[in-house]
Amino acid sequence: MVWVLGIVAWCIIRYPFERRAKRVPVVSNRRTGSEAVGLAAALVGLAIVPGFYVATGIPEVADYTAHLWAIVIGTMLCCAAMWVFRRTHKQLGRNWSITLEIRQRHELICAGPYSLVRHPMYTSFLLMGLSQAFLLSNWVAGMAGLIGFAVLFFLRVDKEERMMLEVFGPQYHAYMAKTKRIIPYLY
Repeated sequence: MVWVLGIVAWCIIRYPFERRAKRVPVVSNRRTGSEAVGLAAALVGLAIVPGFYVATGIPEVADYTAHLWAIVIGTMLCCAAMWVFRRTHKQLGRNWSITLEIRQRHELICAGPYSLVRHPMYTSFLLMGLSQAFLLSNWVAGMAGLIGFAVLFFLRVDKEERMMLEVFGPQYHAYMAKTKRIIPYLY
């Protein structure tokens, strides 16, 4: 149930920002086939596979015993993921995009969660994937989120950083020097 509520919250958080972002013209689009693959992998791993499991119980052969401690940890991770996800969207404002795009009057955001990591949206995906692994007591459905996140992250983050370096140059380079990618103080 916590996983389902997390997915509902995810959609509720994203919807108004997606609507607003469509009103801001895109000046540079860096969409690629690998980005589409990464986004599809994240969707499959963080929503479709676990959703299918929650709805049907398939694959039952990969089930294991759920523990209260895992549910508690998963719930805390889910809440943290939603908090980071919301703060990230709010901080980006009109700069937000689901794909690699630069919008009109795009600004480099370095405040809020961006003061700790360069890619807090990916941090929220990682937290959601970890949450899923604790909440769903099934090896396939539980781990699918982490695999989907990893595919998206490794196919996209280097391209995203190259794009930001091209647009913001030395300002982004200096920002990279003082922040980690997705885990504060570590990576």
